[in-house]
Amino acid sequence: MTSRSFVCRSITIALAIVLASLVPVRAADESAHPGYTQGQASRDGIGKFFMGREISHVMGHLGAGWLERKEREVEEKPAVLMKALKLKNGDNVADIGCGSGYFTRRLAKEVGPEGTVYAVDIQPEMLTILGAKMSEAKVTNYKPVLGTIQDPKLPENTIDLVLFVDVYHEFSHPYEMMASICKSLKKGGRVVWVEYRKEDPRVPIKPLHKMSEAQVKKEASAHPLEYVETIGALPRQHIIIFKKK
Repeated sequence: MTSRSFVCRSITIALAIVLASLVPVRAADESAHPGYTQGQASRDGIGKFFMGREISHVMGHLGAGWLERKEREVEEKPAVLMKALKLKNGDNVADIGCGSGYFTRRLAKEVGPEGTVYAVDIQPEMLTILGAKMSEAKVTNYKPVLGTIQDPKLPENTIDLVLFVDVYHEFSHPYEMMASICKSLKKGGRVVWVEYRKEDPRVPIKPLHKMSEAQVKKEASAHPLEYVETIGALPRQHIIIFKKK
């Protein structure tokens, strides 16, 4: 090889390396499902979209007091929701985004001492608050679980019902989370979305913290889930139920 050929080959290799470094690398979550897109972030969103819906910011643990507000009894009627879930003694339930345990405590009562509530949150601080609240209420049939933004860390083929109360719209990786959740469900196990009704402009909640029934169905269609029913028993929220096929 002549010195000229050697120089040309070296330049070619160097150019190839530079060009390769300029090729944009897709983030892992963007390649997981074609429904993910990026766009201009709104005031309450993160600029990441799934199936046309902008994902909202997560409420931090400093807002835990708001979860325990007395007004929830009137605004959300938790007793009505518990009745609609039709839980049985001995059921294994997952409370995703459990926060301070407002619904974990109620679910634990519904499933009885033979049942278990997996209280999942991605914030360790929330689980600390949860523990204090559960101890105060003398509730023991629950398991705190520190999940991640893509995986709730639930045991496979174990869960009878998964409950989201005003939390799914905050998932930064909704497709991955639901894929993991479906693995944790028993066959016929149910997933319940409780979300403020986007269709109703009278509901006094920020737009990104609402979801329409149509959007929930659209996003659920990416998973092995079968629509069961929508219950309109709550003042401001949908109760939308699916089951694992």
